[in-house]
Amino acid sequence: MISIRNLSHVIDGRPILHDITLDLPRGGITALIGPNGAGKSTLLSLIARLTRIQQGQITVDDLTVGASSDRDLAQRLAIMPQQANVSARLRVGELVAMGRYPWNRGRPGYEDRAQVAESLAKFGLTQLADRFLDQISGGQRQSALAAMAHAQGTDYLLLDEPLNNLDISAARGLMRLLRDMADAEGKSILIVLHDINYAAAYADRIVAMANGRIAADGAPDGVLTPQLMRDVFSSDADIIRVNGRPVVVV
Repeated sequence: MISIRNLSHVIDGRPILHDITLDLPRGGITALIGPNGAGKSTLLSLIARLTRIQQGQITVDDLTVGASSDRDLAQRLAIMPQQANVSARLRVGELVAMGRYPWNRGRPGYEDRAQVAESLAKFGLTQLADRFLDQISGGQRQSALAAMAHAQGTDYLLLDEPLNNLDISAARGLMRLLRDMADAEGKSILIVLHDINYAAAYADRIVAMANGRIAADGAPDGVLTPQLMRDVFSSDADIIRVNGRPVVVV
């Protein structure tokens, strides 16, 4: 379980997160939604150790972020950031193989190579393994970053807006793949999404954020209401049901 207690964060004197307390149990997909500036990516980056904790505490199972070693934490959770600074002249296979570093420290063995091959195949990248990143599309780069996180072989997978640059077919394919990873592999996936309908269709749980606070938390059916749309998104969009799931109609 990822346990967050009394987490607050300030950037350039501006409060971004206000006393966040949240438990993220093992298994399934949890979607973080909310308008721009709600604090979603900041929360994810704090869990992922990309940003130093200023106030509060985060634990991942029995490991405390900021106190436990980065290597131990990297063997528990993997992160796909919103923007990754990677060389354009890196090959797809090389990028995915970087996910194994917490385990092999740069000395890959058979198990590492097998995991990389599996991740490339899972994300449909096997045929692109020898291509440089500047020779593939933006959507394919997103898939390669997701494959790198998967190759890390962790129980927890954190993804910050992974649907950026993906067309509808690729976005649906990635969300279906994440759903399968949660169901078949027991992965615990925390994902920041801007598209509420993807959250409603694929997540087990939605955490809605507004102004650095938790505005709602629960199953999509209970969270996505006209009241939430008004309070969090300042929108009067209608909500209908399709196959038992709420759908926001714009």
